[in-house]
Amino acid sequence: MRYNNILDAIGHTPLVRLNRLTRGSKAQVYAKCDYLNPGGSVKDRIGVSMIDHAERRGLLKPGGTIVEGTSGNTGMGLALVAAVRGYKAVFTITDKQSKEKVDLLKALGAEVIVCPTAVPPDDPRSYHSVAKKLTQDIPGAYHPNQYENPTNPEIHYRTTGPEIWEDTEGRITHFVAGMGTGGTMTGVGRFLKEKNPKIQIIGADPVGSILYEFFHHGRVIKGETYKVEGIGEDFFPAALDFSVIDDVIQVSDKDSFLWTRRLARQEGIFAGGSTGTAIAAAMRVLPTLKENDLMVILIPDTGLRYLSKVYNTEWMRDNRYLDSPVAMTAGEIVETKADRGAAPALVTVAPSDTVAQALDRMRQNDFSQLPVFENGAPAGALYEDKILSLALEGKDLSKLVVREAMGAAFPVVPSTASIDQITSCITRDCPAVFVDLSGRYEILTKYDLLRAITHRVGAPE
Repeated sequence: MRYNNILDAIGHTPLVRLNRLTRGSKAQVYAKCDYLNPGGSVKDRIGVSMIDHAERRGLLKPGGTIVEGTSGNTGMGLALVAAVRGYKAVFTITDKQSKEKVDLLKALGAEVIVCPTAVPPDDPRSYHSVAKKLTQDIPGAYHPNQYENPTNPEIHYRTTGPEIWEDTEGRITHFVAGMGTGGTMTGVGRFLKEKNPKIQIIGADPVGSILYEFFHHGRVIKGETYKVEGIGEDFFPAALDFSVIDDVIQVSDKDSFLWTRRLARQEGIFAGGSTGTAIAAAMRVLPTLKENDLMVILIPDTGLRYLSKVYNTEWMRDNRYLDSPVAMTAGEIVETKADRGAAPALVTVAPSDTVAQALDRMRQNDFSQLPVFENGAPAGALYEDKILSLALEGKDLSKLVVREAMGAAFPVVPSTASIDQITSCITRDCPAVFVDLSGRYEILTKYDLLRAITHRVGAPE
């Protein structure tokens, strides 16, 4: 097919059946692949519709500037319009969004201003407030405001909903999508409910968002931070109509990201983290589906924007979303150390000991640091580097007490702590942890972890 410009290629994205993830279910489950839009997300649809609306009403004139607060995808859709139609674009984005999103917006010629995530929407530093201020300050600027713009749900009512209805030949029984601005849920939901009021419209909301609690209990809670991008809210967007929604399912960051990775590896659909939120919600609904049911899950954006996060194993491990393939607890590692005869009595110093005494103890045991104990519990740590620094300053180490030279104590973990929990505590500045064994303490270092792991997997030590 041939198009006049890239904007004409937006929409009519395919429905792809999920097979491996739904194995064992007699129902049909399809992915609505809106990540295949030219700009890589469902937000391409509203990018064009909001600017069309502004142009018709004279709100945006040739040479003007588009200003929008975005999690990245709406900005991308608007940036495409700006590039094709000759507008300037300035976007505000939160600091939790991936670097890839910022780089993409800049690649299309947009200016990007990064704002803090953990502030209320009405805080002057929030990406909402900054976008409004910029609109006031920039001559000829227009702020589409996807959260309140009626063309947001309207475009989904006119395009996304009809596409799903036609491509399923009216057989759809369940629609599942992540909840953000509410435009997709509201527009698709309204259209499908008009066609068949029995169709279930199900929202997926991340833990930390306020939408789940309000839908189920009518309570307005304070939002908390979460890692998944592009969905969930700490306020109620005007574009969201709860009346068309039948259920809201809450999903953790960990479940969202693990399901995102499974979707890529088992179905070949390379999507962003919020897709995993919708997939996780759909998997909870799946056991209730009957043979003739047909569920459609919206895939809102591409995984290419999350290579440094969801698809980065190190990032996943650092944030404790991936479990270590070696399942060992701190207590088991201590036992392994004892079985090897590598667990001598813990060598410590007291805060009242002199630094000279502590240095002698280091030399005798060939240690570069010593834990400091007071009243039978960790109180600090003394490092060889600190002692050297004091000596170079001309301090008398025989008169200086440990309390005056010690640093923070090594972290204490329970005997049930996993390897992932232990390794997250051991850093360049903190070389060890204590394991609390009912009031008795054992020390673990990276070397102890390595010896325990190699012993467990049978590798040569």
